[in-house]
Amino acid sequence: MTSDARHLTQLGHAAPIPASPDQAKLERAPNPQPGALYLVRFSAPEFTSICPVTGQPDFGILVMDYAPKDWIVESKSLKLFLQSFRNHGAFHEDCTLEVARRVIEAIDPVWLRIGGYWNPRGGMPIDVFWQTGAPPEGLWLPDQGVASYKGRR
Repeated sequence: MTSDARHLTQLGHAAPIPASPDQAKLERAPNPQPGALYLVRFSAPEFTSICPVTGQPDFGILVMDYAPKDWIVESKSLKLFLQSFRNHGAFHEDCTLEVARRVIEAIDPVWLRIGGYWNPRGGMPIDVFWQTGAPPEGLWLPDQGVASYKGRR
């Protein structure tokens, strides 16, 4: 590990899946390209949580794009954080925005957007989109690459 990564407690170490999002530790690393305007994308194609009313599992795809400032999200800690939702009861809207909120708290990005593309519940998909504001001028914003619902193909 570089000297900048010595503070990381999960990367390079055995780390169990946290029991809940509240117990998950989202870690950060210094931006290796400070001052550059660029986009980082994380896709979680097998995101799961639990319906808070029925206890049934919910499945979706989360796509998060952000433009870093001083910090980047450490990906192993993000994976563990996302896995911590597996047994967490929350509505789609809450899960999607909670992920965004925690990332913002951890790294204070220039800009962030998230798309939660949820599989149907009761025959209806629920997609949730949020961003911190207008994207910075000159930032390349590719399509999130998830089909509008028609079986999500």
